[in-house]
Amino acid sequence: MSHVSIRHGWTAVALVGVMSLGLAACGNSSSDGSSSDGGGDITIGASLPLTGDFSEPGSAAKQGYEVWQSLVNAQGGLLGKQVKLTIKDDASNQNTIVTDYNALISQDKVDLLLGTFSSLLNLPASSVAEKNRMLYVEPAGGSPDMFNRGYKYIFFAQQATADKQGLVFADWVKNLPADQRPKTAAYPTLDDPFAAPNVEGIRAVLEQAGIKTVYKTTYAIDTKNFDSIVAAMKSADPDLVVHGATFEDGVGLTRAMLKSGWTPKMFYETSTPSFADQYVKAVGANNTEGVMYAVSYSPDASTPGNKEFVAEYTKMFGQAIPPEDAADAYAAAEVMQAAVEAVGSIDDQQKLADWLRANSVDTILGKLSWDDTGAPQSQFLIGQWQKGTAEVVLPPEVATAKPEVGWHPGS
Repeated sequence: MSHVSIRHGWTAVALVGVMSLGLAACGNSSSDGSSSDGGGDITIGASLPLTGDFSEPGSAAKQGYEVWQSLVNAQGGLLGKQVKLTIKDDASNQNTIVTDYNALISQDKVDLLLGTFSSLLNLPASSVAEKNRMLYVEPAGGSPDMFNRGYKYIFFAQQATADKQGLVFADWVKNLPADQRPKTAAYPTLDDPFAAPNVEGIRAVLEQAGIKTVYKTTYAIDTKNFDSIVAAMKSADPDLVVHGATFEDGVGLTRAMLKSGWTPKMFYETSTPSFADQYVKAVGANNTEGVMYAVSYSPDASTPGNKEFVAEYTKMFGQAIPPEDAADAYAAAEVMQAAVEAVGSIDDQQKLADWLRANSVDTILGKLSWDDTGAPQSQFLIGQWQKGTAEVVLPPEVATAKPEVGWHPGS
């Protein structure tokens, strides 16, 4: 599957579903912000990949939304009303996601929307929201393509778009002392509108700094066997591997490298290492040492509300460390909540979008702000596994540990 086909291939099919609903607007809310059925609740709808290729992050995002619901209801609700969640399973399918968001609006008559996981699914889902003039805050969809369509209702609740998420890492690498800086690099990436721009952003910086690209490939979303990719990288023998991945494919490539007996001196991977306990169990605790990755969230951050989020997550789900995707979903709900409370109504959701474009919001990820397209304007964090702990190592002003050079599997 070509990169172009994944990035744009949803348009012809998915937009049929988007357009079929027409400009229904958001007539399911009354002027006081209550549900049109006369109930005293505010219903918020989302569809998430609870099964299929993105089930791990999708399930984590659901947890994040549920933690937010629990805390906001305990604090009196939203606009004085209790929050109900209506969450569907899109099965990681682009056609299903369009059907789901159309149904949330026209059949379930939800009052507000929250986004799904991945650029692949948020691209068509956000078109449904846009056609219906409903605010759409998405927790995980950083492809630049999300924000070049002239949409007015979409906002990304992380610090930076995908093409900029690895720039802090790339700048650190290019400024390493000559005896530590890699001379060659390989860039395998999933054919995905998040993963590919992330890798390309890093590659552009490192090539300009004189780090030679010795291998580059893009693989399809249904790839399960990574032996041939690893064999090709082993032959090229790069000092650094920059891997664009989500979760399962990141685990698959890592296992294939370990099985082959070849590992690069440095290893950077998008998304997969941020899955906390799931990542450690999948690749083995002794194989995490030194792996670096872009990350939006630190459970140790002193950001407003983070301590409460971690405590409630642990209480509800029994894990001491919330996965990044749960935190991102929680932050998306925080952004939506801030707009609703500032405007004081959900009757005109253009006002909610206008407020977000003009203001910043304090979240558990830090302070977020957006340009006119809904793209965030902050700096991403870089994490690294050190001695079995996921540390934030860059930028220095928010780091919990200093970055170390090298991947040391088996240590």
